Amino acid sequence: MPLPPLDRRRFLAALAAGALAPQVLSADGLPRVVVTTGMIGDAARVILGGGVTALMGPGLDPHSYRQTRSDIAKLVGADLVLYHGLFLEAQMEGFLLDLQRKKPVVAVAETLPRERLIGHVEYAGRFDPHVWMDPTLWVTVVDAIAVALAGGSPDDGIAARAADYRAGVLALDAYAREVLATVPDHARVLVTAHDAFSYFGRAYGFEVQGIQGISTESEAGLSRIGDLVSMLVERDIGAVFVESSVSDRTIRALVEGAAARGHDVRIGGELYSDAMGQDGTYEGTYPGMIDHNVTLIARALGGTVPPRGMAGKLRAEA
Repeated sequence: MPLPPLDRRRFLAALAAGALAPQVLSADGLPRVVVTTGMIGDAARVILGGGVTALMGPGLDPHSYRQTRSDIAKLVGADLVLYHGLFLEAQMEGFLLDLQRKKPVVAVAETLPRERLIGHVEYAGRFDPHVWMDPTLWVTVVDAIAVALAGGSPDDGIAARAADYRAGVLALDAYAREVLATVPDHARVLVTAHDAFSYFGRAYGFEVQGIQGISTESEAGLSRIGDLVSMLVERDIGAVFVESSVSDRTIRALVEGAAARGHDVRIGGELYSDAMGQDGTYEGTYPGMIDHNVTLIARALGGTVPPRGMAGKLRAEA
């Protein structure tokens, strides 16, 4: 269910209280902000109104990403570090927790209420981190990013830009509900390379099947691929999806396995799961990422969508 717009007075009160972060402004009045993922970076860059350094670019997998020497220098030199949390940056978590003892380091997705998160049998006591796939969850993360950026100093510029950004995120949810509702009931099955779309499925009424688990570090066995091939054949599912940050090898194995049993399954397109599109493109922003995914899924599974998505900005082939 969509969240209501954040009350402006409550938001400014949170900024004034410095919730989630202490003072982080550098001597010139501008914070040096380093973030892990592109999704966080997009929100932070727009809300701050200036430069933000994101460590993970297009096509990079946050589950397996390890900080480089260059990354360490950027993180150590930052006034504020924002990371996702929920064990998304699994290989960096130890370094980030250690850094947290020395400077402001905020896990922005950790602010989400636990009752709105999805647990997973692979990780006892942990949650599925892919919350950006549901815009009504992501607005809460956007609020946490804005509060952290304000650094305890009420800033009408930050508050106004944050309000505009979160309004755009909720507009994505409205668009998704409209176009995904046109997908026929029997076709509402989303098969992808790894289990990154459970929040999407819960929000929009899709059954989601990932070949790998919630982390790309998990392995897909032959039995899992065989079970999914049987499902594709028995339920007459016509499209599966590759992901920009995950090898397409296992998805192509599904297509070949179904073909061997006389069932034609096509690759419906490439989804952005753990990373956004190329820098400098619409798909390289969070709105463009979600617009692309929603439009591509709806079209490939038999729904009705605008030719170039919600904003008319998608590439023609998207």
